[in-house]
Amino acid sequence: MKIIKAEITYYRWPRPQPITNGLHTYTDVTLGVVKLHTDEGVTGIGISGAKPGEKELIATFCEQIIGMNPFMSEAIWKKLWNPKISGRRGMETRALSAIDFALWDIKAKVANLPLYVLLGGARERIPTYVTGGYYTPGKGLDGLGEEMAGYVSRGARAVKMKVGALSPRDDAARVKLVREAIGPDVKLMVDANCAYTYYDAISFGRFVADYDVFWFEEPVQPDDYEGMKKIAAAVPVTLASGENEYTKHGFRDLIATQAVGILQPDARYTGGITEFMKIAALAQAHGLDICPHGDQQTHLHLLAAIPNGLMIEFYPKEFDPMWGRVYLNTPDINDDGTVTVPGVPGNGCEPNEKELQKYKVA
Repeated sequence: MKIIKAEITYYRWPRPQPITNGLHTYTDVTLGVVKLHTDEGVTGIGISGAKPGEKELIATFCEQIIGMNPFMSEAIWKKLWNPKISGRRGMETRALSAIDFALWDIKAKVANLPLYVLLGGARERIPTYVTGGYYTPGKGLDGLGEEMAGYVSRGARAVKMKVGALSPRDDAARVKLVREAIGPDVKLMVDANCAYTYYDAISFGRFVADYDVFWFEEPVQPDDYEGMKKIAAAVPVTLASGENEYTKHGFRDLIATQAVGILQPDARYTGGITEFMKIAALAQAHGLDICPHGDQQTHLHLLAAIPNGLMIEFYPKEFDPMWGRVYLNTPDINDDGTVTVPGVPGNGCEPNEKELQKYKVA
């Protein structure tokens, strides 16, 4: 089997209202779909972002793999990950990830198996946590409490909220309110999206220590390993990090800090499925769990394939008007707070092109 053609299509649509975390505001949803066609009629789907640089690198990388065997994903990964020529972490690794996703989709489709089964298959249902609690215009404390309690009423057993845009004391007040709104039996996580200095993170962590916070995510910038070590030593809350880490080498170094208890690789960023599975094995060897960052659709099969997958991040329909219409198979939260992995052959990311067509930008 050989790759004979690559297609790349990008889509963009507006959110109902902008959402803001500790550092960034998002007004639109963007999606890239990479299709790798083979000479045997099997097409692999990869999912990407649509940022400047990433798009150009995807196109360049696709040109380089025409004629190669899609089953030889290690050979393709090695060919494309060339630090001297294209760089070693960032948009180049994100571009490689989209292609790697498509390669594994081809393998699973040829085997007529869901991807998680092809990768080893640890389970069919994945515990979830719902991400919300953004800073949105006009939403006060009452609105925040109602929002988070609403996720629980729909089946969520764990929820995550954003912090970092206000002072540590003011954000701690938001956390206290959410804990009271969701009750004592629901896991509550907080995510600063790298917004704090290490000393503000310590202050915030101490303020929320009595609210049973399950993890404190990305308190400082991703390269601030020393800051994370200081926070971990001073705050009685488990740290989580990794969405801005790249490749197994980056996670090797993050694990070596001994500051982070839960790793959050995003397979769309860190090198695709090939690299994600190696990171998961590395984490398992160190007794660490995986909670991948980002789009649930792209990570369901991966978390179902590993024994140390803790929970999957789930983005609710409130933030995306296309929720349930982007992919042909979109699982929702079950009554027990889990999500069931789609049983279709492949990676489960087949795009709903009829619905997406009106948002096509390239």
